[in-house]
Amino acid sequence: MSKIIIDRNACKGCGLCIHACPKKLIELDKAGINVKGYNPAVCKDQEACIACAMCARMCPDVCITVEK
Repeated sequence: MSKIIIDRNACKGCGLCIHACPKKLIELDKAGINVKGYNPAVCKDQEACIACAMCARMCPDVCITVEK
């Protein structure tokens, strides 16, 4: 099973990973903010992840790790 790990405290909520994900599995966490005051990205369905790592490649702050 693939797993997306997002460093919530490093994420600035830019949304680039959201647009990069072909399965549309990433969204911004509207319910919480991180230590920097941003709504961080979260994966809404780990089971559906295909581990393409497009989200990790697109992240300008290197906040995303994809494990296969």
